[in-house]
Amino acid sequence: MKTAEIKELTTAEIQERIATEKENLVRMKLNHSISPLDNPLQIKVARKTIARLATELRAREINK
Repeated sequence: MKTAEIKELTTAEIQERIATEKENLVRMKLNHSISPLDNPLQIKVARKTIARLATELRAREINK
């Protein structure tokens, strides 16, 4: 998810996406420990997406 797309979301949507992405990340890590994922870079992408969402959420808190 690109930064421009994230900025268009509302604060509630960002919080919801963070929760969803964290669940997906935990699930991917568990599946990867049992049997290797086809593309293990998906874990890295998921972590970065969570970080982008959290950064935008924090920036909105500071600007209020």
